[in-house]
Amino acid sequence: MSMLTPPGMGGKYRITGDVYPRMRRPHRRRRIVLGAAAAVLVLGAAGWGTFQLVDVFTGGDGRTTTAAGRRGDCKPAPKATGQPAGALPKPAQITVNVYNATPRSGLAKTTADELKKRGFVIGKVGNAPAAYDKKVPGTGLWLGAPGASKGIFSVVGTQLKGATTKVDARTTADVDLIIGTAFKTLDPKAAADAALIALNKPKPVPGRC
Repeated sequence: MSMLTPPGMGGKYRITGDVYPRMRRPHRRRRIVLGAAAAVLVLGAAGWGTFQLVDVFTGGDGRTTTAAGRRGDCKPAPKATGQPAGALPKPAQITVNVYNATPRSGLAKTTADELKKRGFVIGKVGNAPAAYDKKVPGTGLWLGAPGASKGIFSVVGTQLKGATTKVDARTTADVDLIIGTAFKTLDPKAAADAALIALNKPKPVPGRC
């Protein structure tokens, strides 16, 4: 019996000879396992990169994006029209009565003449009634029917900054400009025209997606 044979073991378990057996590691199997793991990592990274590219070009919800940045299945915003529903009246559609509530003479006529040059229709011109005479402390007061607040007041308000508005019981479409004690002159025509343009500029309608 060889000295390499453990005690009590013999027969087919006997180890003969005086050379220790060599225990080799399974290098080939380890290489196969490592190669498979590396392949899984590469495929996973490639798949993630592809997913990110798709997400970028579809906006994250599967819809394509055009070169202009608009999603392909979005409906473009409708073009704004020059005359939207409920458009404000034009100066030629508004009749203005001008009354002077100050001690200074001639203001009603000169103001009415200037408003006429700016396209408004002029009605009555004269001194303010007793209820307002010398009782309007600001630049002026626009007085009209309840319906005037739906657009007329906005249009005439572009002509005189600081003027207040008030409604009364009239049923006609005309409005009164009662000149107040702080009044000097109407706003410059260029500024009033710019305010009218801004007031009538239609707002863009957002697209539907």
